[in-house]
Amino acid sequence: MSQWSHEFPLDESLCYLNHAAVAPWPMRATRAVEHFAQENSRLGATHYPSWVKTETRLRKLLAELINAPSVQDIALLKNTSEALSVVAYGLSWQAGDNVVITDQEFPSNRIVWESLQDQGVEVRAVALTGENPEADLQAACDERTRIMSVSSVQYASGFKLALATLGEFCQQQAILFCVDAIQSLGALEFDVQEIQADFVMADGHKWLLGPEGLAVFYSSPNGRDQLKVLQYGWHMVEHMGDYTRDDWSIAKSARRFECGSPNMLGTHALVASVELLLEVEMHRVEAQLLHNVDYLQRALAALPGVKLLSETREGRYGGIVTFDVPGKDTEAMYAKLNEQGVICAHRGGGIRLSPHFYTPQSILDKAMAYIEGLL
Repeated sequence: MSQWSHEFPLDESLCYLNHAAVAPWPMRATRAVEHFAQENSRLGATHYPSWVKTETRLRKLLAELINAPSVQDIALLKNTSEALSVVAYGLSWQAGDNVVITDQEFPSNRIVWESLQDQGVEVRAVALTGENPEADLQAACDERTRIMSVSSVQYASGFKLALATLGEFCQQQAILFCVDAIQSLGALEFDVQEIQADFVMADGHKWLLGPEGLAVFYSSPNGRDQLKVLQYGWHMVEHMGDYTRDDWSIAKSARRFECGSPNMLGTHALVASVELLLEVEMHRVEAQLLHNVDYLQRALAALPGVKLLSETREGRYGGIVTFDVPGKDTEAMYAKLNEQGVICAHRGGGIRLSPHFYTPQSILDKAMAYIEGLL
């Protein structure tokens, strides 16, 4: 996808393989922020109505990205953790209820459920090491299971769950289905209707190539109606903008979860980034990303002493490749790679590499040469 290289003028000294953590912005996002900042500096909020149009466009783009039935299902929150908290503390719990998660979840999708234990809520963490993890997750559910909350792709192992299978089961059992999609959105095709999710959340700063501080939160009408609203303000009412009105009601749409002023700076950046992904088309983004991941998997497997920790079965991985070198200090290796400009992460007991669709093979080869040199 060399035709998109102009959008990512990364420093030539870097091999940027850290999109599963924080991604660089495309040039169009940088320009959008520069334009917004210059306009604000010169004109203040003179053109605020056009900012609102940009916010409306972001909701439409995100709805298109995840194939939401309606733009009314889209809320813009600060981050994935906030969205998970909206769900966890919006539900009405009874002692003896339980939540089913996996044993590989990022802390955001574990701590929030564990924090409910003082209400008598049990957290059931299911191992993903079995031959059929979807069946194991289903087996952990019973008549007291209120919600299943899983990551679409695990942050350390890169394991990709069959979400449609889990969503169908949850629908049949009247269990709410929640998906932390932060390691999928912008990397892989994603369809909330196909997987029958009640809730989906993801920050914009990873594969979506946007800024920190802005996240998408999808809620189905059925799921949305089961959540208490916990934060109140001018932005979450049905008649938003009618400031002199004494009576008010909670917005029917997902906007009910947005209590106050939006992140307009982040909105302008994320609009540009999501527009880029949709312009490329997500099936092409996914195909090229998986090609890059497969290339890294094969290159690492060919190195003596290297052990792949991440998933390698076709259909079971996204954009993450994690490896270890038994007998070597991988944390020290990680530090040395970053010193040499190979920007990666230390996760899951190994070194995590995460390219994107636009990452050229020359960068992958350069990174592999550094890794081989450390061995």
